[in-house]
Amino acid sequence: MSKGIFVTLEGPDGSGKSTQIEYLKEYFQNHGIQCVFTREPGGTDIGEKLRDIILDKDNNEMSDMTEALLYAASRAQHVSELIKPSLDAGKAVICDRYVDSSIAYQGYGRGLGESVQKINEYAIFGCMPDITFLIEIDPKVGKHRIKAGEQDRLEREKLQFHDRVYEGYKEMAKLHPERIVPVDGTGSREQIREEIARHLDKLLSDRNI
Repeated sequence: MSKGIFVTLEGPDGSGKSTQIEYLKEYFQNHGIQCVFTREPGGTDIGEKLRDIILDKDNNEMSDMTEALLYAASRAQHVSELIKPSLDAGKAVICDRYVDSSIAYQGYGRGLGESVQKINEYAIFGCMPDITFLIEIDPKVGKHRIKAGEQDRLEREKLQFHDRVYEGYKEMAKLHPERIVPVDGTGSREQIREEIARHLDKLLSDRNI
């Protein structure tokens, strides 16, 4: 491939993204496409250190804007060090969360609005996904899938926060239907897998791969 493929997975906490990422590994391997699998926040040594700070449940004093800026800082490093070089090398990059998460969690959830998008325009250097799978599931269901003792700082937020995040995701799906593919997260793993495969098949066909 002259240019790589950038795929992101989004959704409320506990939506089952990790399960589908395992499937994506299999999918691209079966198509003989070299892949890079990564996550946000994180993905690089610097990003993983920032991840520890952002998600540390003891950091209760962190302001909303500090949180947004730390996510953007991690993302800027991620794009420049890993994502963009991998795409330039013709690889497929599969990322667990990306800029849509910041808009949903900090823009809608924290109420920071358009400032989050402005910040991240600098962080991503114009590097947007070719396709984003939004796994839709009621935040109440997703939250209950994560044991209380295993929840990070954001996962521990009240349900009202997660409801705002979910509404933000659904609004973004309406605004960007050419990129964001809503997937019913209440279906079986196999049903979700088949839905994702159908859209990936079309993407590869359109790219003559």
